[in-house]
Amino acid sequence: MRAAAVQLNSTDDLDRNLATADRLTRAAAKDGARLVVLPEKWPALGPSEVVASGAQDLDDGPAIRWAKRTAGELGIDLVAGSVAIRSGARLRNTAIHVGPDGEIHATYTKMHLFDVEVDGRAYRESEHEDAGDEVVTTTLADGTELGLAVCYDLRFPTLFEELGQRGARTIAVPSAFTAKTTQDHWEVLLRARAIEQQAFVVAANQAGEHPGGMKSGGRSMIVDPWGVVLAEAPGGEGHVVADLDREAQDRTRAELPALTHRRIPV
Repeated sequence: MRAAAVQLNSTDDLDRNLATADRLTRAAAKDGARLVVLPEKWPALGPSEVVASGAQDLDDGPAIRWAKRTAGELGIDLVAGSVAIRSGARLRNTAIHVGPDGEIHATYTKMHLFDVEVDGRAYRESEHEDAGDEVVTTTLADGTELGLAVCYDLRFPTLFEELGQRGARTIAVPSAFTAKTTQDHWEVLLRARAIEQQAFVVAANQAGEHPGGMKSGGRSMIVDPWGVVLAEAPGGEGHVVADLDREAQDRTRAELPALTHRRIPV
């Protein structure tokens, strides 16, 4: 199966972000991708008020309607990145898998909230967002089990181990990694998670400067179960594609059967 990671520079303009996501998703499908992954908070990215301006209701909203319509029209599995979903007065940062039938097949709410200081800037997602508490896998059209994670989740290998134990052979990671953490940690973490679970990782990142001075690092990647980077996006908006060879994955798992050797310390 061919997969694509779409790289965006989302702003506070929902219509502009939708148009760009549509253009690049269609380009990825034209390049043969049957699985397309968008980045984190793609409808609107910036300070909390900007993110809230792009918030949707899960059963409606322009981003949700677009994702369902487009996945159905193109006949693809679309991980519509993550979208800020309204939950009362709060938000839930939610990855959404829409199938080729145009229906939502799974949702996953980011478990680990980004309450940190990076490169002199403070981030406090928990002030406006609620964390999820469920590990989620979903099945793609070709029968592959897909695990869902979002951005900061990448730093927590126990989540990925649980996804692997639930059968995930590919893991989607919509992200808005900061420029600094992309520079120093992004590739290392993606390759480590792929190697640990002997899984493909499709990681779509935001790129460039966003409202409020936030900066994301780009370098969207597709990594194979051996930890080899199959595709990496250059700077700016665009997409990358790679073929996910399940037979090669089976060989890796058979020849280096680390997944069957796990022991839990007492």
